[in-house]
Amino acid sequence: MVAAPWTPPPSPPPLPAPAAASHMAITQALADALRSCGSRGALAGARALHGRLVSVGLASALFLQNTLLHSYLSCGSLSDARSLLRDEIAEPNVITHNIMMNGYAKLGSLSDAAELFGRMPRRDVASWNTLMSGYFQSGQFSKALETFMSMRQSGDSSPNAFTFGCIMKSCGALGWHEVALQLLGLLTKFDFQDDPEVGTALVDMFVRCGDVEFASKLFSRIQNPTVFCRNSMLAGYAKSYSVDHALELFDSMPERDVVSWNMMVSALSQSGRAIEALRVAVDMHSKGVRLDSTTYTSSLTACAKLSSLAWGKQLHAQVIRSLPCIDPYVASAMVELYAKCGCFSEAKRVFSSLRDRNSVAWTVLIGGFLQYGRFSESIELFNQMRAELMTVDQFALATIISGCSNRMDMSLGRQMHSLCLKSGYTRAVVISNSLISMYAKCGNLQSAESIFSLMPERDIVSWTGMLTAYSQAGNVEKAREFFDGMSTRNVITWNAMLGAYIQHGAEEDGLKMYSAMLTEKDVRPDWVTYVTLFRGCADIGAKKLGDQIIGHTVKVGLILDTSVVNAVITMYSKCGRISEARKIFDFLSRKDLVSWNAMITGYSQHGMGKQAIEIFDDMLKKGAKPDYISYVAVLSSCSHSGLVPEGKFYFDMLKRDQNVSPGLEHFSCMVDLLARAGHLIEAKNLIDEMPMKPTAEVWGALLSACKTHGNNDLAELAAKNLFDLDSPDSGGYMLLAKIYADAGKSDDSAQVRKLMRDKGIKKNPGYSWMEVDNKVHVFKAEDVSHPQVVAIREKLEELMEKIVHLGYVRTESPRSEIHHSEKLAVAFGIMNLPAWMPIHIMKNLRICGDCHTVIKLISTVTGREFVIRDAVRFHHFKDGSCSCGDYW
Repeated sequence: MVAAPWTPPPSPPPLPAPAAASHMAITQALADALRSCGSRGALAGARALHGRLVSVGLASALFLQNTLLHSYLSCGSLSDARSLLRDEIAEPNVITHNIMMNGYAKLGSLSDAAELFGRMPRRDVASWNTLMSGYFQSGQFSKALETFMSMRQSGDSSPNAFTFGCIMKSCGALGWHEVALQLLGLLTKFDFQDDPEVGTALVDMFVRCGDVEFASKLFSRIQNPTVFCRNSMLAGYAKSYSVDHALELFDSMPERDVVSWNMMVSALSQSGRAIEALRVAVDMHSKGVRLDSTTYTSSLTACAKLSSLAWGKQLHAQVIRSLPCIDPYVASAMVELYAKCGCFSEAKRVFSSLRDRNSVAWTVLIGGFLQYGRFSESIELFNQMRAELMTVDQFALATIISGCSNRMDMSLGRQMHSLCLKSGYTRAVVISNSLISMYAKCGNLQSAESIFSLMPERDIVSWTGMLTAYSQAGNVEKAREFFDGMSTRNVITWNAMLGAYIQHGAEEDGLKMYSAMLTEKDVRPDWVTYVTLFRGCADIGAKKLGDQIIGHTVKVGLILDTSVVNAVITMYSKCGRISEARKIFDFLSRKDLVSWNAMITGYSQHGMGKQAIEIFDDMLKKGAKPDYISYVAVLSSCSHSGLVPEGKFYFDMLKRDQNVSPGLEHFSCMVDLLARAGHLIEAKNLIDEMPMKPTAEVWGALLSACKTHGNNDLAELAAKNLFDLDSPDSGGYMLLAKIYADAGKSDDSAQVRKLMRDKGIKKNPGYSWMEVDNKVHVFKAEDVSHPQVVAIREKLEELMEKIVHLGYVRTESPRSEIHHSEKLAVAFGIMNLPAWMPIHIMKNLRICGDCHTVIKLISTVTGREFVIRDAVRFHHFKDGSCSCGDYW
């Protein structure tokens, strides 16, 4: 092996002759030369200049020694710097120590910087700033704050603008809101509140601490905010308010950098507005801003959410043309795109082309296979990952455990649990959270709680996971115990508890939870909060309360959120205000599939089949693709309106649709449609052709229609199949008993009732409720608990006497039928609501024929309008007729 020829170090720049130049000029020339070496990283040149200092007798000059020390550290040579400080700088000053500390911090020897700081005989503000900056740059934010507190206690230096900038960044990184408020007070004390750079750091700090509202107030006081300052507010608005707030600020920015554009692309993509995210990326490119890896990562993720393979391929080609190399994040986004689009060969090809197939790329590919239900292949990939990397990380394990959770495969889930134990990952929070979710979904709450109790460290996800687990199991009290046990809660936790109450019929407790949520300083209701609240208002028909909550959404800036507007449409529909629901629907500029489905379903519930079909057809014209729910809604609307040809047309369309397969709900709607219209044999034939086992709902629909059309033989067959399913619902038994009774077969009717008793099946109690003066009043047949019960019955008796004059014949029915809950509610509404106001009533069961007739007649004698929502649909009673046309 031939040694490379020795190359002498570069000669230092010539110096002026001592006779021709002053001492100051020589010193300045040497200092400039040393700085040049430091900036270029020319260590050999710095060493040569060190020798020259010695030769000209300037080696002991402290100014040049400090400059040399800085040059060595800039060149990355700690050994030369240490030697110089130890052996040659006899009397170092505070500048010397600050230079050395800064070098230690930048070269990763922060402990040496702290040790030197502790030995310094004198410190200035730069000394404190150097140490604080070192802690911040290394991610030790709490130590930076501790250093600041020590500085304040020492009293030897006063903080300057750099101090506050550094310490506010540390506070923001930690999200310590209380400390942020204290720092704001100190800024005022030291008169830095008007400093532009400090103001920018202040805005950024409060954004990172989650107080976007206060940050926005500070931002409005800055006359000419920098791009960085505007970017901070963009991030805050996108995270805590709505993307629309962020877009408004983005559009008003006089100057944008690549961070501004990337922030909007990412925010839109993460909020589900993927098409808009791609439009912003296109606009970014057209404005001449160079797309970087962050842009491509967010854009490819947006394509994955849209399952837009065409867009994704164009971006893939653009990446190849514009980026010198593909980083792991962009590559992982490509893998995710192809995997989520079901193009697994392309996903594997991109994956195989990666030089560094890290765990992130493996996990994304495995997750893509899991999303498409290709569980066995995802397990195969997981095993390949273990073989290639010789290990798996916690996120890959968590992904597989989530797959087990979705399949409710507790057997494989236990195997993954064992692998976690062997790998030493059971202490990892993300693993424990995944296991809690898996066991909870599989119904093993004991194991889920056991894992929770053994966790050395729990995060909000852990607590929320247990809360959700017990909520889904119907144990709201236990869920509340976990909620109360949390030391810190975020909006997700509050939403989970709010949802638990609403889901299990405790709407009043849910509203109390919302009121308590509003008092929390660091929690701001989001779109999920209001969607949940509107669902609760819809369930109990609390239209006035719903209007108040709409006011809250306006106040917090969420009234334009598509998901919130969709929930308002559903609420208005379920509260009987279908015209208002349509106005909101027409107002919505960005309709998604949920919007269309909500409006179709609303019309369906009100028996307005033609309007529902009109919306469905309009949806198709606008290019929206119907999903499973869309077809259920339009078929249900045909059923409620007796539109047999139209129902058959859309059912045939469903069978031809390659993206949606006919399901149980679709067949149930068609059986109901045909049977209601009297096509009983055709309905029975359709049941026989069903690819899945008919449910109680299917046989119940046929049985109900058999009663209406007097086909007792087919009714017996439907009832037999219904009873074989051992359904706990009493409706089928009661229907058959009435069919026998009407046919004069009292013994058979008694036998059915005996069968109910033998099986322990009880008739579902009927009750109705309505909202008056922001209070929900509940009525049950023969219930005497209402404070106005005597007056209500007297009013009902008065109304019954009036309708007798219109031809109503009072039957010798049981007293409970005379006082059915909806009749009591009608009387109460007439007594307590003004004459011009429609009376809205909700009922848990299907309205009976007698009540339907009575309320039609009462609407005639009183001139009042009644809107009743029963278990199936809405009935609008006015001037002696009902919107259902007696077809229900």
